[in-house]
Amino acid sequence: DYDELERVAGEVRTIIENTPGGREAEFDSIGKVPMVEIQPERAAMRKFNVHADDLNRLVETALAGKEVGTMIEGNRRTPIVVRLPEDRRMDVAAMEQLPLRTEEGGLLALGQVAKVKLIEQVNQIAREDTQRRVAILINVRGRDTAGFVQEATRNIREKVQFPDGYYFEFGGQFKNLMEAKKRLTIVVPLALLLIFALIYLSFGSIRQAALIFVCVPLAVTGGVFALYLRGMPFTISAGVGFIALSGIAVLNGIMLISFINQLREGGRGVRDAVVEGTLTRLRPKLMTALVASLGFVPMAIATGAGSEVQRPLATVVIGGVITSTFLTLLVVPVLYDWIERKTKQKQNPTE
Repeated sequence: DYDELERVAGEVRTIIENTPGGREAEFDSIGKVPMVEIQPERAAMRKFNVHADDLNRLVETALAGKEVGTMIEGNRRTPIVVRLPEDRRMDVAAMEQLPLRTEEGGLLALGQVAKVKLIEQVNQIAREDTQRRVAILINVRGRDTAGFVQEATRNIREKVQFPDGYYFEFGGQFKNLMEAKKRLTIVVPLALLLIFALIYLSFGSIRQAALIFVCVPLAVTGGVFALYLRGMPFTISAGVGFIALSGIAVLNGIMLISFINQLREGGRGVRDAVVEGTLTRLRPKLMTALVASLGFVPMAIATGAGSEVQRPLATVVIGGVITSTFLTLLVVPVLYDWIERKTKQKQNPTE
C-alpha cells in the first residue's frame, strides 16, 4: 500500500529530524501523477471483430508515436513521426475519438471498444531486494553517527506503529561504519600480532618484545584522550590513525631498547645503560615527536572538503605521539631496569 508506506515514512522522517543531531531530513515522496488508463471491453471487441494487437498499435501510435517516413534535406535525413499533440495525450475525450480500423475496413472510435479514463498513479516505484521501499535522507551534525542511529532507532520503535510487513533499517554512512568496524576487528589484532612477531624476530626475546609492545597502549591512550578533548567520535579514519600510531610507538620503543642493549653489550651495567640510553635518545625522540605533530596540524584544523576524514586521523596521531613520547621515556626505561634486574637475580640467585 503506497499510501500507508508514505504515511509511515513521513512519521519516521519527523522523528529522526527531531532527534538531536539530525539535520536536513528529506525523502523521495512517492507522490501520484495523472495517467490515462485504457481498459479494452472484450464483448465490444468481439462484436466489431477488433483484435487486441490493433488496439495496442493505435494506442502506441497516439501516445508514443510511430515513424511513417523520412524527410530528406540534402545529406540530412529526418524521421517523420506521427502521434497526438502533447496537450491531447491526457485528454480523455480526444483519446475516445481516436479512429480504429476494423478488418472489414470500417472505422470505429476507440471509445466504442475500450473504456478511457484519467487516474492517479504513483510517480515511481522504488525497490530493493524485490521489496518496495522509501529512502529517507538525513545529515548528522554535531554528534557521532552510531550514537545518533541508536537514539533514533529507540525513538522510532517507541513512537511509530509499523503495520505487518513494514520495517526500517539504517544504511549509508552508518552501514559503512559498521562494516568497517567488523573489518577492523580483524585487521587491528592481525596488525598487532605481526608487529609483535617482527619485534620478537629482531630481538629474539619475548620479554623485550612485550616490553616494547607496552608503547602501544601508551600511545593509544593519548589518541583517545585527544579525541575526547575535541569532542570527536570514533570513525574509520580515527581507526586508521590508531593503526599508524601503533607503528610509530613501536618504532620509538625499538630504537630506545636497541640503544640500551648496545650500551650493555659495550660493558655498561643495567642501570647505567638505561639512564644513559634514555638521556641520549631524549633529544631525537622529542624532535621526531615535534615534527610529526606539527606535520599533522594542518589536517587537524582543516575545514574544507575531506576535513571530516582528515581531522580525526590527525587528532589521534598528534595526541598519541605526544603521550607516547613522554610516557615511553618514563615507563619503558623503568620497566626495562626492573625486568632485567629480576631476570638477572633469577639467573644468579647468589649475587
